[in-house]
Amino acid sequence: MELLLKGAHVIDPQVALDDITDIRVVDGKIAEVGKNLEPVSSSAKVRDLTGKILTPGLVDLHVHLRDPGLEQKESIATGTAAAAHGGFTAVCCMPNTKPITDNALAVEYIQSVAQQVGKCRVHVSGACTQGEKGEALSEMGDMVAHGAVAFTDDGRGVQDSGMMRRVMDYAVQFDKVVMSHCQDEGLVGKGQVNEGVVSTRLGLAPWPAEGEELQIARDIALSRLTGCALQIQHMSTRRGIEMVRAAKAEGLKVTCEATPHHMFLTEDDIQDDYNTNLKVNPPLRTKEDAQALIEAVADGTVDVIVTDHAPHIKFEKDREFEIAPFGMIGLETSFALVYTHLVKPGIISWQRLVELMAINPRAVLRVEEVAIRPGSTADLSVFDTSIEWTVTEESFVSKAKNSGFLGHTLTGKPTDVFVGGRATMEEGVVCE
Repeated sequence: MELLLKGAHVIDPQVALDDITDIRVVDGKIAEVGKNLEPVSSSAKVRDLTGKILTPGLVDLHVHLRDPGLEQKESIATGTAAAAHGGFTAVCCMPNTKPITDNALAVEYIQSVAQQVGKCRVHVSGACTQGEKGEALSEMGDMVAHGAVAFTDDGRGVQDSGMMRRVMDYAVQFDKVVMSHCQDEGLVGKGQVNEGVVSTRLGLAPWPAEGEELQIARDIALSRLTGCALQIQHMSTRRGIEMVRAAKAEGLKVTCEATPHHMFLTEDDIQDDYNTNLKVNPPLRTKEDAQALIEAVADGTVDVIVTDHAPHIKFEKDREFEIAPFGMIGLETSFALVYTHLVKPGIISWQRLVELMAINPRAVLRVEEVAIRPGSTADLSVFDTSIEWTVTEESFVSKAKNSGFLGHTLTGKPTDVFVGGRATMEEGVVCE
């Protein structure tokens, strides 16, 4: 099957491409890249993408699909549809499902369902410990044999340092990354929002930045000890960024990620209405912390932008702040937020966006590289930067609506997504 994509502005720093050109796709692979290409087959599908931007397909390596067991919040079908609607060709799903994804059977289940109903590729991360309890190793080797690409106890930190060392020792044997949710539970306790002026003003239990930073420091030290590749998840503090920057300068295998909500929202956005959509883990921090994250994205310290897409049903969030669950959705606003706040004002380039959202996520997960060159798998994302839109609940195809950006006006939207040359979204509509 031939697909001819014509006239897009194609950007891929991997091949030094930043030009208006055509792309021919045959049987799911890029066959030719060049100007003024014409169809070879009479049955070829031709798409005119004039005025749009085309990049290697976006990947979000931190997503909660909630399936198995929590499908009332999201499912593999609805979560991957939301991913496609957000311009993503692949996601990596977190293991804090019900039951926890800590064995090969769970990995196989997710992969099987994703192959049947998924609108994008689904990479599976396995839990570090059984039941994410931090007491015994999960079936790491068996999960790798069945396709797990990474390990994390996301949703909580591994509290015992000896256990975390054993996790890393095993991960090294399989050349897999350990992705760490850094949270010292003894220090964080029942914290709800960042410790400081806002927690005092609102009368909410404080969550100190040190509760995150202590485990960042510990896990960097364990990465040094074991040689294990370490991905620090959803960074939120300036001092945490400084620790990662120092680890990189030392040559350690340490990478990190940041979310749009930690960059573009702060604790000051939590007002007297106690908007629970702004209750996230780790919490929104100070303006200084958010600015440090943005600077780290620009200077290369932050490797990946992720969403930590965390869907919840409405009644769960429509409760008192203290008992509402942590998390907000993010797949369908991520690109627009990054374009609006970072690319459009010139803080980062389009090339840097592609690195953060398409190239580096694949490198961290050690999955197949995708580039705009012949022979590469045709996982492609297309964007229209002329679209201005306001985030509303009606904007989402996700089952959940708990976005902290409701009411925000953004610029830029994904319009088309191709996974292995097959359209999963066309002209802004997810394909059936």
